[in-house]
Amino acid sequence: MYFLGLGLILLVMKYLEMSPVVAWSWWIVLAPFGLAVLWWTWADSTGYTKKKAMDRESARKKARQAKLRDALGTGIKKKKR
Repeated sequence: MYFLGLGLILLVMKYLEMSPVVAWSWWIVLAPFGLAVLWWTWADSTGYTKKKAMDRESARKKARQAKLRDALGTGIKKKKR
């Protein structure tokens, strides 16, 4: 996602002829889009994307279970001193 954002910023800067990007080659300006495609291809082929989604689901599930335990009063209790 960062590559896509960088590519869009460089593209706008090139279009508006802002320095120093106006002097750069189009290959340099468009390179972040190619890097974004490579990143997404790698992330999908190695399972990185799926692993991150599963981690988020697991964290949401644990938070939901902890909230339910607290609501029922069966959560972890602190020792009284």
